[in-house]
Amino acid sequence: METVVVGDHAVHVVKFGEWLWILIPLAAIMAGVIKHWFKLKERQIDAVSRDAAEKAAQYAAKTDRLEQRVAVLERILTDRGTGLADEIERLRNTPLN
Repeated sequence: METVVVGDHAVHVVKFGEWLWILIPLAAIMAGVIKHWFKLKERQIDAVSRDAAEKAAQYAAKTDRLEQRVAVLERILTDRGTGLADEIERLRNTPLN
């Protein structure tokens, strides 16, 4: 460290080389922290992706079941040859899945 007098004040001038011994380990520590943070974020993104895929599969299955039910209702409404009450009773006794 070097002291320089400016007017009535003494100013300490720190040279870069004097702090280099602490900056290098500090940079290594910060690099490790940043690397750990990125791994954590990657795991969080993976978890969110898995949850989204699971929900999408559930919605697809639910949509498929609803489409099947709509098809049954369409058949009931358009089929004039069978009694409506008999068809409804038969479908009540048939499991959906």
